[in-house]
Amino acid sequence: MAVVVVESPAKAKTINKYLGSDYTVLASFGHVRDLPPKDGSVDPENEFAMKWEVASDSKKHIKAITDALKDDDTLILATDPDREGEAISWHLQEALEKKLKGKNVSRVTFNAITKSAITEAMKHPRQVDAPLVEAYLARRALDYLVGFNLSPVLWRKLPGAKSAGRVQSVCLRLIVEREMEIEAFKAQEYWTVIAKLQTPRGQEFEARLTVLGGKKLEKFDLPNATAAELAVHAVNSRDLFVQSVEAKPATRNPWAPFMTSTLQQEASRKFGMGAKACMSAAQRLYEAGHITYMRTDGIDMAPEAVMAARDEIKSRFGANYVPDSPRMYKNKAKNAQEAHECIRPTDMSRGPEKLKLADDQWKLYDLIWKRTIASQMAAARMERTTVDIASKDGEVVLRANGQVITFDGFLKVYDQGRDDDEGDDGARLPQLMQGEATKKQDVTPDQHFTQPPPRYTEATLVKRMEELGIGRPSTYASIVTTIQDRGYVRKDKNRLLPEDTGRLVTAFLSNYFRRYVEYDFTAALEDQLDDISAGDRDYKEVLARFWKDFSAALGETSDLRIGEVLEKIDEVLAPHLYPPRADGSDPKSCPVCGEGRLNLKTARSGGAFIGCTNYPECRFTRPLSAPDADSDTAMLDGTVLGQDEGQDITLRIGRFGPYVQKGEATADMPKPPRASLPKTWAPDSIDLDRAMQLLNLPREIGPHPDDGEIVEAAIGRYGPYVKHGRTYANLPDVEEVFTIGMNRAVEVLAQKAAKGARGSTAKALKELGEHPDGGPIAVMEGRYGPYVKWAKVNATLPKDSDPETITLEEALELIAAKASKGGKKTTKKAAPKKAAPKKAAAKKAPAQKAKE
Repeated sequence: MAVVVVESPAKAKTINKYLGSDYTVLASFGHVRDLPPKDGSVDPENEFAMKWEVASDSKKHIKAITDALKDDDTLILATDPDREGEAISWHLQEALEKKLKGKNVSRVTFNAITKSAITEAMKHPRQVDAPLVEAYLARRALDYLVGFNLSPVLWRKLPGAKSAGRVQSVCLRLIVEREMEIEAFKAQEYWTVIAKLQTPRGQEFEARLTVLGGKKLEKFDLPNATAAELAVHAVNSRDLFVQSVEAKPATRNPWAPFMTSTLQQEASRKFGMGAKACMSAAQRLYEAGHITYMRTDGIDMAPEAVMAARDEIKSRFGANYVPDSPRMYKNKAKNAQEAHECIRPTDMSRGPEKLKLADDQWKLYDLIWKRTIASQMAAARMERTTVDIASKDGEVVLRANGQVITFDGFLKVYDQGRDDDEGDDGARLPQLMQGEATKKQDVTPDQHFTQPPPRYTEATLVKRMEELGIGRPSTYASIVTTIQDRGYVRKDKNRLLPEDTGRLVTAFLSNYFRRYVEYDFTAALEDQLDDISAGDRDYKEVLARFWKDFSAALGETSDLRIGEVLEKIDEVLAPHLYPPRADGSDPKSCPVCGEGRLNLKTARSGGAFIGCTNYPECRFTRPLSAPDADSDTAMLDGTVLGQDEGQDITLRIGRFGPYVQKGEATADMPKPPRASLPKTWAPDSIDLDRAMQLLNLPREIGPHPDDGEIVEAAIGRYGPYVKHGRTYANLPDVEEVFTIGMNRAVEVLAQKAAKGARGSTAKALKELGEHPDGGPIAVMEGRYGPYVKWAKVNATLPKDSDPETITLEEALELIAAKASKGGKKTTKKAAPKKAAPKKAAAKKAPAQKAKE
């Protein structure tokens, strides 16, 4: 007998089926130990000694393993076949050290949860791989040292910032810099000329002007509408003939099978699936034995899997879809370890149509199966045609491109999605012969503007991280998720946009810890971690070298003042914070007082905003994000709408939106009357009357007819409402706050009271009479249908019963059946017996509480 430990119960259940009764398969539920989040968990002064702590939830899992080992002499650690899996096995071995004396401990790995893979793995046990563990320890220590030491610097020097991380901060920098590129981008106008032409056989096609005045047109050679119109005239004034027709055969090879990053990218493109959701679905597929291990940067495929794929292709599509020799793939990604196989189905013959899975798992399996099969199929063959149509004098030449697929090959199964920067293939062209004339149907100038680089999606961000060598397959999803959870980045229509806090953090780190958010430095550190896992570097030397420089950088920030930091960040982010104004005025001059300068400030509650240096005389503030479409709104700040009781009523634009204010702050009244504008009110539509309506809220409607207590209408945090005593009832429209009368208010309040009472006091539909043991019996209207009520017994009416026709005798039968089923008596004599247990329970309560 042997005890086998894996990470998850789902994986344990699948493996148990294959190993049988000679093995006890248990789950560790992931890592059983971690570094406690407190100072000293990694000690740089003591050779980077690490203090591990067993999680409270993990103690019961360790106990289960310990109990199983009492009867078994062998422990087999079968966690995932990567650095993280090796670390989990090492942690288990360390946590169980005292219990493993005299026991046989071994490590096995398998790339797929299939009977053959597991049986084969059991024949080749080994010990825990020390270099892989050391690489894990180095990575864990680095992440701790950066996060635990850098995050407090952020908290002290940059209010509102939450955390920094060795890789997450570099990933955030990618998104912030892309956004700054977009903001700094200046679109350049250019024009093209497209002609719709017709062959002598009446077939239409399009061609683009490529030569004008005998010279090849470059992208910006037609810079404006005038130049484009002259080009159109040149085309229209000439007869056009087919100058040349060139058809070339071409082939298109399939894509490599999936690795972690490409799977995440394609799931995002095709399904809009985030990296986290993709890996969660893949994890379930792996644990169920449907696919191979899903955290890998290898694209190699086992020879037996290649042959199985070729057999399946031949069976499904025919021999002409199978290439002469198997396809071999080599990873081009930086730092690819190629330690594992690609992500592929464990059984090539098991197509998606044969599996019943949850929707996200089925879609992902369908994608993996198609990509894997396609990767071993024959190339697609096509014919690409280029046709030049020219005037006889050679002054004007237009070009048409076309493509026709002559053999679909792998495209029969799978075609990859496209990123924003990838072009498209040409369409089919009609038959054209050299020398024949073409007829002009229409010649059109088209205006274009150069486009900024696209914002990252999760897919393109992972692709870029992979290209730079930042992170590893097991970390992509968590990194992308973390920067969103921290509030540094938000997702909008599947695009990643930096929040203002994310910009501040990036600006701070880029200026004071520049080396540690450099792409090359982070990638080089990943190289060193790979060297450690290969046994080529000492992990403590890597840590010592890193800590020496990093601790020095930390020390340099100790004397930094918050004001100094804000000035530097204000300077770095100036293009974003203070974009050019339409009127050409200084973007940093205060739009209200005109005397002060705008700069970055911090709020007492945390976070930052833009304020005027002329404070407190000028109280202009706005959020960090510079107003664009609402830039006119900022100019309304301080507008005097009129006077009331000799005090100015002004419109203000604050950090939390526009509001109206009566008077100014004084020593006697530090907080003058204010009222926020409802979201549906445009600031430029506010006049004195509207402002006074807001400032006079809550509005008194009058005394309630039932008790004389005043009924009020107002606008609160959750919208417009009416209030009577402790009852609040929402109103559907803001305008109703200023017009609602007593009748309508009483109706709304009554509806709210009835709605709130539904759960506590049910409505009686019919009184049936007295129960023989005393007490009325009634038919009640319940949330889940009518029921009969007597004392504390509620008996639901059968579905075919009519509550209006039910008799007392029928009700008594239902009550007796319900009471009997619930173990209750239907006689008064039972009452003392019911009370006794409650009394006894009450007596026990203090003792029981003390015991707890």
